[in-house]
Amino acid sequence: MEQPALIPHLFRTEFRKITAVLCKAFGIENIAVAEDIAGETFLSALEVWPYKGIPENPVAWLYLVAKNKTRNYLLRNQHFAEKIAPQMKAVATESEQLDINLSEKNITDSQLQMLFAICHPAIPVEAQIGLALRILCGFGIPEIANAFLTNKEVINKRLFRAKEKLREEKIPIEFPAPAEINQRLDAVLTTLYLLFNEGYYSESQDAVLREDLCLEAMRLTYLLIEYEATNQPEVNALFALMCFHASRFEARKSDNGEIILYHDQDETRWNQELIGRGAWFLHQASEGQRLSRYHLEAAIAYWSTQKNDTPEKWEQVLQLYNRLLQVAYSPIAALNRTYALAKVHGAAIAITEAEKLKLENNHFYFALLGELYSSIDPNKAREHFQRAYQLAITDTDKRTMQRKIDAL
Repeated sequence: MEQPALIPHLFRTEFRKITAVLCKAFGIENIAVAEDIAGETFLSALEVWPYKGIPENPVAWLYLVAKNKTRNYLLRNQHFAEKIAPQMKAVATESEQLDINLSEKNITDSQLQMLFAICHPAIPVEAQIGLALRILCGFGIPEIANAFLTNKEVINKRLFRAKEKLREEKIPIEFPAPAEINQRLDAVLTTLYLLFNEGYYSESQDAVLREDLCLEAMRLTYLLIEYEATNQPEVNALFALMCFHASRFEARKSDNGEIILYHDQDETRWNQELIGRGAWFLHQASEGQRLSRYHLEAAIAYWSTQKNDTPEKWEQVLQLYNRLLQVAYSPIAALNRTYALAKVHGAAIAITEAEKLKLENNHFYFALLGELYSSIDPNKAREHFQRAYQLAITDTDKRTMQRKIDAL
């Protein structure tokens, strides 16, 4: 990889690792110090590599610089020298005492432990996602602001308040006790689920699909699968759901960046390897007694990888939606159910059910009603597509609705 692309790539992959390890070593109250040292490490690369060339092992170079900067910081900072350094693992020499452990195992453990700390119930969900993007995914503040459709000032304030809360609560960076892990795991899975959805249903002005957000959510979820205590059925079900959705990335958007609706997708562009992985992890999720929303959504997503429009398929999907609404009701799930209802019982019945939802500020609601009315009342279909156009946030969604209007 050429130098201009290498440093941003390494920042995305290694910043999060260095930060997580330093946070674990220094304590949650010193996140800012950990981020500063990690940031200074990459600043050194920007200053040195253009003149001396890319080192033979860039990652090892970054880790060595991070260790040296950590050691220098501890030696010159009285507070850290007195309060933090003695708490780090004591060994024979001073240089070893002030060393940080950037082994692969400690990096993985640190990221998982940080994930549990970030997803503490004291932290609002939006702030959990923001912290995960920043600390565990290496996203910059502008990228996080773009993901949340807000500005940098809002994100900075949100993250600052979340970090202050972590300090006040003195939340440890560690794995929860076995008795607590299920309760805490629910919050972690919710954060990863929402993080994936931020990417998959992106409403950014420049992207209808943020694959980077989705892939980071998948990476963190897979870390949970690799750790024995969190390799639980609902974790496998969530990963299966992500695999099924990710299998349609290439088919879901056009060359000019516009969304391609499901029934218009070219299934030859679906990733069969990811579909196979999703099926395997869904099978793994079948162990145990608990039926989570992730099991049901993954099963629905599985049927979405079967393009054949058969009565069996839509009957299965409808029954899964019925069960999902019992397990974890949401208006969006209820809205999605009406599409399956139309496939099984016809558009007229689906329209009646959809209109009961009254999601007057949701452009997907009007887009679906437009679809359902298209074969019954083109004038009403046009009205709904026009309302969807008015409510759509992105230019790509607006163009999609305009094409629907033009086709009537």
